Amino acid sequence: RKEIDKNESVGKKLDFLAQEMNREANTILSKSLDLVTTDHGVEIKTTIEKIREQIQNVE
Repeated sequence: RKEIDKNESVGKKLDFLAQEMNREANTILSKSLDLVTTDHGVEIKTTIEKIREQIQNVE
C-alpha cells in the first residue's frame, strides 16, 4: 500500500508488483516436488495473469 501511495503511475507500480508475484510463483513451481503444490502454483499463476489483465485498464 505504501508503494501505491507514492506519486508514481499506479498502473506501472501494480504491473511491477504483479511481475514480482509471478516470479515468486515461478520459484514455488520450480522447487515443488508435490503435485498438490504444483497445482496450486499453476492456479496462482493463472490468477496473477487475470490480475495483470485488469491492471492494463488502470492509468
